[in-house]
Amino acid sequence: MRRLLQHRQLSIGGVLNITRSLSGATVTESKSNQFKKSDRFGANYCMGLVQKYDYENYLSTLLLPQELRRTAFALRAFNVEVSRAVGGHGQLSEPQLAKMRLKFWYDSIDKCFESASPSSGSYVKDQPVLRELQHTLGMRKLNKIYLRRLVTARERPPSQAFESLKELEEYADQTFSALLHLIVEASGVRDMQVDHAASHLGKAQGIATLLRAIPLAGRQQQICVPLEVLVRHGVSQERILRSASDDKGVEECIFEVASAANTHLKLARQLQPQVPRVARKIFLTAVATDGYLERLRQANFLLTHPKCLKRDSMLPARLFWKSLFHKY
Repeated sequence: MRRLLQHRQLSIGGVLNITRSLSGATVTESKSNQFKKSDRFGANYCMGLVQKYDYENYLSTLLLPQELRRTAFALRAFNVEVSRAVGGHGQLSEPQLAKMRLKFWYDSIDKCFESASPSSGSYVKDQPVLRELQHTLGMRKLNKIYLRRLVTARERPPSQAFESLKELEEYADQTFSALLHLIVEASGVRDMQVDHAASHLGKAQGIATLLRAIPLAGRQQQICVPLEVLVRHGVSQERILRSASDDKGVEECIFEVASAANTHLKLARQLQPQVPRVARKIFLTAVATDGYLERLRQANFLLTHPKCLKRDSMLPARLFWKSLFHKY
């Protein structure tokens, strides 16, 4: 009981200090194992890339066991690069340029699977993310199919609308769930219930992330609200983009899509007792997803509400608290 009370007294500043100390773990681990300077650079580069473009997942990855952290950052950095290739994170690439970039990353997967042989593609060793991915594949057995899904799913044109909620869920599964499956594989866990939890959590995280991107969407991009939902409530894409606070039709559309994400989140958490502790650490991404969906509910599903646009300052504390009790 005394230890629990001491944990309760942890300030947000204390949690952030823990986070900062964890962020240095890759460098320390590299030195202890006498990694080459290029290896340390690659590990730190991947960590920095995830911190810049995927901050919430950066925080949850810091709380993974030390032996898994470097691998997780390599996989998440690869996912960030693939997402940026098609204009993720607020920018839109030209269609032909996006295809060329995706082909580069798709072809690089096979190069990385050629292991650490001197004859493997020289550009792999020159690209820090690919070098880290190659290192990961040399240390752990991962499914090439999941890596390829991260790329092929992004081939979907930004102007192509989702026809149904099922199609939206499939897209989230191919992107977000595939990444969770890879990190679970890297942890050495092989369990059907864990795979089910990863699939549900990835769908929840993917849908929530796509909702968060709507206020940043340009007129040439299709929003993630499926056409069947728009037709059901008689709402146009233009009205979704405007997100007027008094538009009840828009509120109903966002509510329906957010409810789908929340359903998958609940299903993932229902499987928690059957998930090993190491996998629960991987599924800490559920904390940020849950936080956003709750803020969205409090804002009456208004995507442009300040609560839904600003960074969650309490996330480091909530992540640490969940991690402490082996929950997600």
